[in-house]
Amino acid sequence: MDASPDFPRQSRVPVFNMPGVVTFAIGLLLAIQAVREFLLPDTWDIRLVLDLALVPARWTVWFDPGRASEVIRAAADTADPSLEAAREAFARYIVGEHALQPWTLVTYALLHGSWMHVIFNCVWLAAFGSPVARRCGALRWGVLALAGAAAGGLLHLLIDPLSAGPLVGASAGISALMAAAARFVFQPPVSGYGGPSWQMPPHRPAETIPELLRNRTAVSFLVIWLLTNLLFGLVSMPLVGESAAIAWDAHLGGFVAGFLLFPLVDPRAPGRH
Repeated sequence: MDASPDFPRQSRVPVFNMPGVVTFAIGLLLAIQAVREFLLPDTWDIRLVLDLALVPARWTVWFDPGRASEVIRAAADTADPSLEAAREAFARYIVGEHALQPWTLVTYALLHGSWMHVIFNCVWLAAFGSPVARRCGALRWGVLALAGAAAGGLLHLLIDPLSAGPLVGASAGISALMAAAARFVFQPPVSGYGGPSWQMPPHRPAETIPELLRNRTAVSFLVIWLLTNLLFGLVSMPLVGESAAIAWDAHLGGFVAGFLLFPLVDPRAPGRH
């Protein structure tokens, strides 16, 4: 007589054990980088950057045309004389263009400065985007990521309004997902939960800020994130004669947005009213 318990039928384990929306997002970022790297002529790629990247000076001049001369002076102020002419010429082009292009507040997240840049972001997206997608679903996940990208871009614009350098990278949106994940992934195990090992523990609400501050693991993560962001967030990758890596302030803007907005997109537990 077989006395072993009846286990639920196991489906085949997928090769990539990530939610579909995360897999799609990673595939999209890699595909865009591949098209830019291997298919687009240089002139088309530059046009793509101009149309999709976030350029703070473009917004500044749109709202206050009188600051155009400040933008040009800021572009020419560089420690590398060999880049001065190119930077000034690009700034003059941005000033003369006089176009706001509001979609760039989020589309900049689709572009990256190099393969290293996009692969690094994809690793973090897989690690922290997956638990948020499993908990919230694809639509709420997308709203949170887009809100983080917009918040990061807006903070960068406010802090560095005269920059004519294109801002690119998905890091702000990913930072929002990291902050959202921090609200629930570091919770201690459910006390007294003795369900079968194949079952997920009961849904638990996201930790409040006071609860999070009492959670040593979560606090350690937040402190380490902040310190590493301040140390490495200023590392830049040259593109069109200017720093094209996403800035530390964009990281911070995305992280704060994800941290504060997550309770609004976090679905209520089944049976709660």
